[in-house]
Amino acid sequence: MVLNMISLLSISVPVGFLGALTGLGGASILVPVLILLGIPVKEAIASCMVTIIATSSGSASSYVREGIANVKVAFYLEMFTTVGAIVGAKITTVIAPIYLYFFFAAFLATSFLKFRHGVKGDLVPCIIHQDAFSRWLELHGSYFDEARGQHVEYKVCNALLGGLGMFIAGFAAGMLGIGAGAFKVTVHESIMKMPTKVSSTTSNFIIGMTALAGTSVYFFSGLLNLTLMAPMAIGTTIGAVAGGRMLNRLTNRTLKILFYSIVVFLMGQMLYKGVKSF
Repeated sequence: MVLNMISLLSISVPVGFLGALTGLGGASILVPVLILLGIPVKEAIASCMVTIIATSSGSASSYVREGIANVKVAFYLEMFTTVGAIVGAKITTVIAPIYLYFFFAAFLATSFLKFRHGVKGDLVPCIIHQDAFSRWLELHGSYFDEARGQHVEYKVCNALLGGLGMFIAGFAAGMLGIGAGAFKVTVHESIMKMPTKVSSTTSNFIIGMTALAGTSVYFFSGLLNLTLMAPMAIGTTIGAVAGGRMLNRLTNRTLKILFYSIVVFLMGQMLYKGVKSF
């Protein structure tokens, strides 16, 4: 398939839409798609880092306006993800390409750490037993859930451990060009006890700054492909804005089913490509 501006744009719009809904970020889906279409893995990773910035900006603006994303939590966690992204991107510029396929699939597999909670809805927010450090940082919030028709209040827990987890997420984001939304959502929900929609929207907010840090490394390495970046950035932004407006109308069960379906598909694609490359 010959990739031109129109085809890249048409591919990027639904990718951005799904990335915004699930909190994965459009690049998590776009990297395997580009590789499937014949783009070298390192070039796909580097170029998709730019689309992550566009996707995050498009969806995060909607989430902040609606009061779902927790900006204070995002600013705190970005300190860890930014450092991790720079380290991860640097490693990608020197590592053998074949390993990136397996690292990609293995990292996506961490999404199933939260599978024990099923797909029946939100995790129970940590309201009473908030640890001292999280309480000192005043990491709490509330939002109106349209699907449930009620106001949801929550308090964030385990901020220190969550920061460590987000460093790992930033490392993977910089190394694989995927935003690491799957892992970030898992850390938010399983460790920091954030509600599902707050987790997804805050993840999208954080992804942009993480990607910016990684992109700076790829820029100086010469791996950025401007021909790929422009239409993908436009397409994913359009899709992300649409996904941001749709998210609060869907149930948490629907969002989680969609999340896992996409993750399974992406893992299979990257494992196949990695085995085929031997």
